[in-house]
Amino acid sequence: MKRLHVSFKVRDLDASIGFYTRLFGSEPTLVRDRYAKWLIEDPRMNFVIESGEGVPGFSHAGLQSDNPEELHGVFERMKSAEAPYLPEGVTTCCYHKSEKSWTADPDGVMWEAFHTQHQTEERGDGPQIGSRAG
Repeated sequence: MKRLHVSFKVRDLDASIGFYTRLFGSEPTLVRDRYAKWLIEDPRMNFVIESGEGVPGFSHAGLQSDNPEELHGVFERMKSAEAPYLPEGVTTCCYHKSEKSWTADPDGVMWEAFHTQHQTEERGDGPQIGSRAG
């Protein structure tokens, strides 16, 4: 586990970009239609905001691995957690091609584990999740 991933739904992408740019002291690493991402080194985090569908607020958390070998160790821990496990495989989501799987904690908080292979121009859909599993 190399970088914590946190994702929020926002009402106004431009206003939120302004707020988080000031909060983190840096411009977003990537801005696309209804999407912005910061790769922050202190604390080491992949922070994403998305506008559009969904209730504003916390969306999901995740663990971003630097390499596929590390990712498969995280997948094994997800499987052993006695919780729902969705192995999504290689997919395009949020302007990146990644290998990923999903789980949910006992309160329904969604977690993903992923390794990004490369950035894309396509948004992709990924699974349709809310801030809490049903």
